[in-house]
Amino acid sequence: MEQLDHTTRGLRRPRTTPGPFAAFLRFVLCGGGVGLLSSGAVVVLAAVMPWVAANAVVTVVSTVIATELHARFTFGSGHRAGRREHLRSAGSAAAAYLVTCAAMAVLHLVQETPGALVEQAVYLSACGLAGIGRFVVLRLFVFRQGRAAVPTVPAAELGTWQVAGARTLCEAA
Repeated sequence: MEQLDHTTRGLRRPRTTPGPFAAFLRFVLCGGGVGLLSSGAVVVLAAVMPWVAANAVVTVVSTVIATELHARFTFGSGHRAGRREHLRSAGSAAAAYLVTCAAMAVLHLVQETPGALVEQAVYLSACGLAGIGRFVVLRLFVFRQGRAAVPTVPAAELGTWQVAGARTLCEAA
């Protein structure tokens, strides 16, 4: 019976890239989930600091979390987002931050003391519009397809892999 070396540290499994519709559904699931949690966090933080500061803190934290989710799940890269992806994603998040701040500023110009539900409705609507823009930017520029993925295998581990025969694979299953 052949032994398999299951050391996979540093290797990336080849993945199929989701099409635009599937990627958008994943984006809505991941980004929408993070967005909903963020909207609650903004309300909590806005009670102890100015809303603009609370939105900035929540935007930074949620962008890091969402970028990781999008790298691994939404756009099918199957690996953690690197510094480049985080920086590029931060640019689109900065634009989203400006959109949400502008929406809230307009709300407070129109209504001096809006209720929490109205604030949430405006905030989530602005996040939704900004999210569509972020999807386009992330798909076309941050996680664009067509770049060859380079597997990262330490040189010392290159010789440790053994190819399994069909018999070994069937026994393992």
